[in-house]
Amino acid sequence: MAVLGSLALVRGAAGLWRRSVCAGLRARCPGKGYAVGPALGKTAQSSPTFGFLLDIDGVLVRGHRVIPAALEAFGRLVDAQGQLRVPVVFVTNAGNILQCGKAQELSDLLGFKVEPDQVILSHSPMRLFSQYHGKRMLVSGQGPLVENARALGFENVVTVDELRAAFPVLDMVDLQRRPKTTPLPRNDFPAIEGVLLLGEPVRWETSLQLIMDVLLSNGNPGTGLVMAPYPHLPILASNMDLLWMAEAKMPRFGHGTFLLCLETIYHKVTGRELRYEGLMGKPSILTYQYAEELLRQQAERRGWTAPIRKLYAVGDNPMSDVYGANLFHQHLQMEKHKGAEELGPGGLWKEWPSAAQSCLSILVCTGVYSPQSPGAVEPVEGGGKPPFHGHRDFSFSPGLMEASYIVKDVYEAVQLVFHKEGWVL
Repeated sequence: MAVLGSLALVRGAAGLWRRSVCAGLRARCPGKGYAVGPALGKTAQSSPTFGFLLDIDGVLVRGHRVIPAALEAFGRLVDAQGQLRVPVVFVTNAGNILQCGKAQELSDLLGFKVEPDQVILSHSPMRLFSQYHGKRMLVSGQGPLVENARALGFENVVTVDELRAAFPVLDMVDLQRRPKTTPLPRNDFPAIEGVLLLGEPVRWETSLQLIMDVLLSNGNPGTGLVMAPYPHLPILASNMDLLWMAEAKMPRFGHGTFLLCLETIYHKVTGRELRYEGLMGKPSILTYQYAEELLRQQAERRGWTAPIRKLYAVGDNPMSDVYGANLFHQHLQMEKHKGAEELGPGGLWKEWPSAAQSCLSILVCTGVYSPQSPGAVEPVEGGGKPPFHGHRDFSFSPGLMEASYIVKDVYEAVQLVFHKEGWVL
């Protein structure tokens, strides 16, 4: 599937774009006494015409430790009243936490109030896939899976643990977890109608096995089929990162590695290609459009009347952050020069063209990418061809992995942008 072909993955969602985004952001967080997105105060600075899309892991934090440059950066981004001087959204490929939980985590680390509607998790755009919200979906990942799925609009979800409890003989890799007796077969378990992959699970062998069972049995894992159905049940996946950076010196496996395992196993078993109805998270264009809409709403609440024309995406991963920002910039240029109606399938983009004119990528050296590390994934420079760490459905384009700017850290990124925009740091 070509990169721009992924635009077709939101078929039928055009009329739900703004309605779904706004409805999702007005929701209250479980256990919290405040509504998402309260009005923000004004600043004396003139209305900004630019905004930031900030990655989190490797840019602002490493694991549970804040990067010192992030505190310096927000010392400049936040005014004396504790308000942001320009619109900022946090765009992460993480998804194993509630949106309000991530906002609180960032607030504690950065020292100013981050609202939930400033945080975009990898699966946030799944709110737009309303055609699957009423279906019985198997959900894989970790953290508050059911709560996240319901917050996205999915009304009937089954976790991998619940499926394993219903059919204990399916999970046979771990000798300690194998059933000691053979349970009676069940015929009262409703069929599963689709699969949600929200992030990497804890026990990969269990999740891989049970997801395969669901796909091969057409949603009835208690039975067996002579021939695997194809096309298989719909799959929605988020977070395609092969690697990510935590406290360890080397990058860790991400959900993209889990997807690679699932795709390889499915192809090896069936001889066919695993297909997705939707792929979300960076570098998906849909994620960047979602982020732009939140920036627009943020500026509107602050009373900033000038449209946000320039986006600056700061990240540490050349494949997800740089590739995604450059891909969105390419999309904006096509929209500007050819018109939205020529952008291919996906009426969502035709109906609400972007106000932004550019999306520049800024790569920092505090996470996955480090020019001093021999294991780093580096942008293309000259003749060498780096390994392609992106998802197989996003065709390799070396130019899209070249950052507009490479800086030491997020503080230098803010310095760079303010200088370009003529703002006082």
